[in-house]
Parts: sequence; C-alpha cells; structure tokens
Amino acid sequence: MLWLIVIIAAYFLLALSDLGNKYLLAGPPNPKSYTFYVGTLSILAVGLIPFVDFGVPQPCQLLLALLSGAIYVSALYALYNALENFEVSRVTPAIGGILPLFTFALSWLFFGAQRQFEGRGILAFFLLLIGTVIITWQKEKIISRESLKISILAALLFSISFIFSKFVYLEQPFWQGFIWMRIGGFLIAIFLIFSKEVRKEIFGRKPSFSKKTGTIFLLTQSAGAGAFVLQNWAIALAAVVFLPVINALAGTQYIFLFLLITFISLKFPKILKERISRQIIFQKIFAILIIGIGLALLLL
Repeated sequence: MLWLIVIIAAYFLLALSDLGNKYLLAGPPNPKSYTFYVGTLSILAVGLIPFVDFGVPQPCQLLLALLSGAIYVSALYALYNALENFEVSRVTPAIGGILPLFTFALSWLFFGAQRQFEGRGILAFFLLLIGTVIITWQKEKIISRESLKISILAALLFSISFIFSKFVYLEQPFWQGFIWMRIGGFLIAIFLIFSKEVRKEIFGRKPSFSKKTGTIFLLTQSAGAGAFVLQNWAIALAAVVFLPVINALAGTQYIFLFLLITFISLKFPKILKERISRQIIFQKIFAILIIGIGLALLLL
C-alpha cells in the first residue's frame, strides 16, 4: 500500500497549493494567463533528463504521453476558469464528486478493472466519495447550471488525463513517461500566447504578478509540482483497480485544507478569514470520520 501513503502526501501538498491558488485567483492574472504560466513551467521537467532513464518511446506511446499532458493542462484551464467565475464552495464539491465516477467508468471501459473491485473495496470507494462531498458541501451554496457544466468538463478532462497517464506508465519507465507528459502540457500552454488577453498580461506595462504575488506563485507552483510528481507516482504504483480510489481520496486534501484554513483564520485573520461555526465544524468532523472509515477499509 505504498501508493496510499504517496497519494495522501500528494493531497497534503495540493492543499497547500490550493491556498496559494485561492489567493492569486482573487485578482490578476486571469485563468487563461494563469494556465499559461503553470503550463509553461512544465518544461522544467526536461532538466531531469540527464539524471533519469529517458528515451524516445514508440510513436503511439509518445503521442499518448503528449496527449495526456495536453489534456491535463486543458483541465487546469477549466478548473481555473471555474474558480474565477464561480464560488469555490459550488465548484469543489461538484468536481470532487464527479471525478471519481468518471474515472470509475473510464477504467472499467478501458481496463475492465472493476470486475475485481468488489465488497470492501467498493464500500471504501463510496465512503471516500461521500466523505469528499460532505466535507466540501455548503447547504446554502446550490450549484448553478453554468458552474455544473464547467465542473463536469474539468472532471472529465482530469479523468481522461488520469487514465491516459496509467496507459503511459504501464509501458514506459516512470520518469520517461512523466517528462514526455510535461512536454505535452508545455506545448498546449504555448498555444495560449496567441490569445490577445494573454499577450496583454505578459507583455503589458502592468505585470501579472507583483514581487509579493510572484513569490507566492512560485511557492504555490512548487507545492503543486511536488504534489503532481507524487500523484503520478501513485498512479504508476497502484493497480488499475484502485485508480478510482485515488480520485476518491481527494477527501484527505480537503481535510488538510480545512485544518490549514482554520489555523490561518484563527491565528492570522488579516491574511485569510473564513466563517467557522459549530455546524461547520460538526459537518467537517462527520466527513472526516467517514473518510477515516474508508481509509481503514483500504488498509485492512
């Protein structure tokens, strides 16, 4: 169960990254420019080439890796667009609940893996999924049709990239597949330079980031990059049957995020202030218990 430890560590880093993204997307840059910055940073992965097992795979595998990276960056754009235009409390539960279901369906379609996914595994999967939705749900924040559409699109794109990544890791060494996928992400991000609004932000007189936000951006992307490496390692390690479970474990990310936001709100309210009530705390604790039971079933 090494993959389980790895993915939980990944979700902790993603929680840190989410805090940074939440702060940065409150102002400039816009989602398209933000995707450009994040996607182009993918090219830094080529710096690993001298130190790892790297080569050029067969054309079909090369295309699959590039496509996986491109779809992942496209999913990021859909996610950032959703965070920019709709409230996080509307979008997050929708993506968190839909993504594992898409992955479950696609892994069954491509791998037929769910024939082996029975009993305790299915119960753990649905407990993790339910816990994820509960921990992010706000009663007064009913999702609109528009935000639901973009949430479904983001979840579908993430799920397709997820499945394609597993295909890559089944045939290629980890670092080779990882680097080619990052190159694919870089190539699709470069196309955003043809957008007038992206060029305006990048080459305009007013920079997208100040010194302060630039530092936060780099720290946010460092946490996100570490999470992404660990998440891909978990995908490579886990059996196909556990791919939907990796998505459903996103509930642990929201546990970490809740704890971090609560700490910052209480200790540093000028930086981040979130409404915390007894009802919210009870809801989060209830969700944490459900997720804990799901984790326990996986470990037994």
